[in-house]
Amino acid sequence: MNKFILSGSILSADFCKLEEEINTALEAGMDWIHVDVMDGSFVPNISMGPFIVETCKKITDVPINVHLMIEHPEKHIAAFAKAGADNLTIHIENNNNVHRTLQEIQALGCTTGITLNPGTPTWAIKDVLPFIDLVLLMSVNPGFSGQKFIPHTINKVIEVKEMIDAIDSHAVIQVDGGMSVETLPAIYQAGARNIVAATAVFKHPQGIAAGIKALRDAVA
Repeated sequence: MNKFILSGSILSADFCKLEEEINTALEAGMDWIHVDVMDGSFVPNISMGPFIVETCKKITDVPINVHLMIEHPEKHIAAFAKAGADNLTIHIENNNNVHRTLQEIQALGCTTGITLNPGTPTWAIKDVLPFIDLVLLMSVNPGFSGQKFIPHTINKVIEVKEMIDAIDSHAVIQVDGGMSVETLPAIYQAGARNIVAATAVFKHPQGIAAGIKALRDAVA
């Protein structure tokens, strides 16, 4: 049994051969597909929409984890759910009615996720934690793949783990940003059990399978 869920972020995949790269990653041990959705406003980049989720759903039936880095995510969750998202993760920073949005995600049949940017303290999610299936801690400032890992994230993982244990929650901690064989062990030891990797998987010098094996071996 794998020690952690590996969510491969297709942000770093070659979209000219997306199906091939996803299938290669799945055969090598990728567990989830992670879709980074950016609007050029909440974060300084523009990326994918519901059609990419729909495309991934046609390729495979593994869980699709959608990270909404957009303004007014509540206006778009239904479209992503209809496209085939299994998990919808929103930010605590950009939604005044976050509790309502989480309820709407549940009503759409998806599991719920809440995201904290590097500069957002962990206590910000305390009141919504009972309604959360996944807590995503950004270990880089969101917007681009290939950034350097922010070490303070390790402390935040420990803090969130304590919060989850205190209320006997089933929520899993996910970390996204700068994940590599060097940064993963400390994050895993702190309590994260869902790891998002983009460059370390799809841009590995020896190929996708080697990238996944290296990450798995890092906590073996």
